[in-house]
Amino acid sequence: MNATIAPLSIKKIAIDFKEITKAGLAVSVVFSSIAGYLLGVLDFHDLKISTLLMLAVGGYCMVGASNAFNQVIEKDLDALMDRTKNRPVASGRMSSNHALFIASLLTIIGLILLYLINPKSAMFGAISIFLYTSVYTPLKQYTPLSVFVGAFPGAIPFMLGWVAATNNFGIEAGTLFLIQFFWQFPHFWAIGWFLFEDYEKAGFFMLPTGKKDTSTALQTILYSVWLLVASMLPCLGYTGRLFISPIAAVMVFLLGIWMIFYAVKLYQLRTSKAARTLMLVSVSYISLLQLIYITDKFLR
Repeated sequence: MNATIAPLSIKKIAIDFKEITKAGLAVSVVFSSIAGYLLGVLDFHDLKISTLLMLAVGGYCMVGASNAFNQVIEKDLDALMDRTKNRPVASGRMSSNHALFIASLLTIIGLILLYLINPKSAMFGAISIFLYTSVYTPLKQYTPLSVFVGAFPGAIPFMLGWVAATNNFGIEAGTLFLIQFFWQFPHFWAIGWFLFEDYEKAGFFMLPTGKKDTSTALQTILYSVWLLVASMLPCLGYTGRLFISPIAAVMVFLLGIWMIFYAVKLYQLRTSKAARTLMLVSVSYISLLQLIYITDKFLR
């Protein structure tokens, strides 16, 4: 009997840890950080596995901590929404104190690991947690500008990788930040669109106009265009060591047109299905963009 209970308990703990840290999101953030690191190193000979591991684990800890703090703060609101009511704290499977302990421990571990890489990395990690938990999270109930504020911590990972590799924040890191910053808007407005009714239960303002209307859809197109512009900057020769070849530039341009196409489809159809499709395309966009940048760097 005890032998059966123990594995089940461990499995439940693992599942709750995965949910409270939003493992899927955290892994995607870690991927962005690693992409930024690979772009930042001069060549393969400068790759340090120890730094990569500290960046990956430290990055996961920072994202996981932010999500855990968020779920403690919003536990009562999460309980109102279908997509979040089964989260560990909202459902009562985990106490707020236990969640706070996990979040605090992850914060400490994450900051230490990032500091061991360099102090700038730890500073940006700390800024990310502060903005996400102390500014973005409470603003969600009061203003659509919460998405703008949330775009700052959301844009840090890509840039953080470059800082981890170079110990420098310059035009290159700033460009990576800009790309992921503009990406946040069509991505989260698409989510806000197809989950509008669920967000409404908790009183969250996720769309720029507060409604699923033509203006919101139009702004999604405009920010998709800005995303394309930002993504093309490395081909112009003004972004320092961060640059892409003409072939990569064509691929990035086509990728951007693909994104804009589905933003236009949302404008035309204004349906939840179109918004969900745009969200999936946006996830593919940022991953493919990073792969194109990395592949181009090491092949040219």
